[in-house]
Amino acid sequence: MTKQTRQRLRIGFVGTGFIAHFHLKSMVGVRNVDVTGVYSRSADNRQRFVDAVTELGMGDCRSYETLEAMLQADDIDAIWVLSPNHTRLDIMRTIHAEVKAGRSKVFAIACEKPLARTVSEAREMLHLAEDAGLNHGYLENQVFATPVLRGKEIVWRRAASTTGRPYLARAAEEHSGPHEPWFWQGDKQGGGVLSDMMCHSVEVARHLLTAPGAARNSLKVKSVNGTVANLKWTRPAYADQLRERFGKEVDYRNRPSEDFARGVVALEDEDGNELMIEATTSWAYVGAGLRIQLELLGPEYAMEFNSLATGLKIFMSRAVTGDEGEDLVEKQNAEQGLMPVLEDEAGVYGYTDENRHMVECFRKGETPLETFHDGLAVVEILMGLYRSAETGETVRFPAPELEDYVPVVARKSA
Repeated sequence: MTKQTRQRLRIGFVGTGFIAHFHLKSMVGVRNVDVTGVYSRSADNRQRFVDAVTELGMGDCRSYETLEAMLQADDIDAIWVLSPNHTRLDIMRTIHAEVKAGRSKVFAIACEKPLARTVSEAREMLHLAEDAGLNHGYLENQVFATPVLRGKEIVWRRAASTTGRPYLARAAEEHSGPHEPWFWQGDKQGGGVLSDMMCHSVEVARHLLTAPGAARNSLKVKSVNGTVANLKWTRPAYADQLRERFGKEVDYRNRPSEDFARGVVALEDEDGNELMIEATTSWAYVGAGLRIQLELLGPEYAMEFNSLATGLKIFMSRAVTGDEGEDLVEKQNAEQGLMPVLEDEAGVYGYTDENRHMVECFRKGETPLETFHDGLAVVEILMGLYRSAETGETVRFPAPELEDYVPVVARKSA
């Protein structure tokens, strides 16, 4: 890992989808960074991304036809892996090979959540990064969300210090369904809504329960209990709607992934105190848009956050018409009525502070708050929840049987 402080960090993006553009827009609020390269399979998508970089004034970005060519460029220091879940391990293997062979000067890598589809994949991601001597960061934006940063600081400083540590964290994330077809395909995504969104919920909850300055593994996972269900998208009309939107590969009549998940995670702190996480996620929520709800409870206090309880709201009557969009809130479901507006989604959701943190850690050769170790720990919890849902039993940790476990909806023979 490099210890030399660099004036600016030059980033190459792998992936040009929705999340890549979200990250790019957030970097307008990050200092000391340039986006100098992009690779994805689609030349058109790469060009749109290059144009967006130019429009935002984020650097002189080049489009690369191969990942190897971008890794070998002289103006790429770090890689942001933002491609679909099923591509990430092969991407990591290529990065490892190029760095180990001395063909690439890349010294850091950040990977979007979840780190991998299975525990064995996540463990290999971590091994490859460390074997290549790369500084690594796990991109879990909710840990860096502005209400989380501020709320945790206040609770631990003012309340926990006088009445005792928090003992219960609740986290929920819900919306009406993903943007891209691969999210809906269990084998490519690694599961359904549990894999896609509960990775957020369990990690932000674990972070809130962890004492400031303490290592994340200071809390030990004791057991997990999970439930999954198909509430909306397996209904014939909605299954047909998915097929019409995304093509025959998204077949929720015959091969669905869960659109609802619930998880309970029992933990223990350094003093043997019992702590709990309650998490729920859903692709079956139809409200104003994406809703994130967080709570942190302790002996004499409580913290609450709801992303749709915004200070800014706009009302539009039936006479106001226009195209569908997501200009007020992500996963927006209506264009009329009383609408909540997130003035700075990238900031509220945590992308800006997440990327600022990663850039500064990579520039200075410091270890980020979230690393591939945390990504692996999250995948272990997710696989425990999937196994619990499959067997109907609580999974107790340590759980070596999870190493090669694949969720039912991700099995190719399912």
